[in-house]
Amino acid sequence: MVLSQTALKHLAEVGAKDEARIRRGFSQLEADPYRPRPGADIKKLVGVDPPLYRLRVGDWRALFFIEGNQVKVTSIRRRENAYD
Repeated sequence: MVLSQTALKHLAEVGAKDEARIRRGFSQLEADPYRPRPGADIKKLVGVDPPLYRLRVGDWRALFFIEGNQVKVTSIRRRENAYD
C-alpha cells in the first residue's frame, strides 16, 4: 500500500483513536481492495475515470485507486469534505 503525501498529511491531522481505526481499515484493503466486508466498507465511486474507490471508517473516507497489485491512497478526509 502506498499513501500519497497528501494522504500522509491528512492522516497526521486525524486523532490517535481514529488513526488507529483507519490503519486497521488499510490492513483490510491490503487483503482484498475490491470486496466490501465487515471491517472494510469499500465502494467504487460512480462517474470517475480511472476507477476510484473509497474506504469508509466511521466519519472518515479514504479515497484510493488500484494500480496493478498495489493500492494507492490519495486522500483521507471527513465525510463532509471527502468528495469535493
